Amino acid sequence: MISIVDDDESVRESTKALVRSLGYAARSFASVEEFLRSNLDDTSCLILDVKMKGVSGVELQERLIGEGRRTPIIFVTAVLDERIRNQVLEAGAVDILSKPFSDGRLASCLVSALRPLPEAHGHRLLRSDPLKGMPQRISAQQMRR
Repeated sequence: MISIVDDDESVRESTKALVRSLGYAARSFASVEEFLRSNLDDTSCLILDVKMKGVSGVELQERLIGEGRRTPIIFVTAVLDERIRNQVLEAGAVDILSKPFSDGRLASCLVSALRPLPEAHGHRLLRSDPLKGMPQRISAQQMRR
């Protein structure tokens, strides 16, 4: 399930329609608070606006990381700020797209976000740990637990 969180209804609904046209299940939320009341485990990828009323997308990313969640995040923003761009990418975001973004660019980001990561010497590589900047590895035995 792709979850879309954006306080701009037209962006939220058009992004949901695009994601569904690409063959993915999608749901949308008008705020971070609304998203947090949902079942977070249902989300396999998050398309998240950077700046919203209330809790921002950046704050949600920090919260999810703090909870140990590794949900891939694709950020979208109306105003690209290099400091925020660097911050979210260093924390593990898949990408940050400037609005309006192309259908192809979002589709490419979704493929990157959802593809399985390669196996390495009996260990599955996970997304980079934002605190260490290095991929974490877990053994096949740990994956079965």
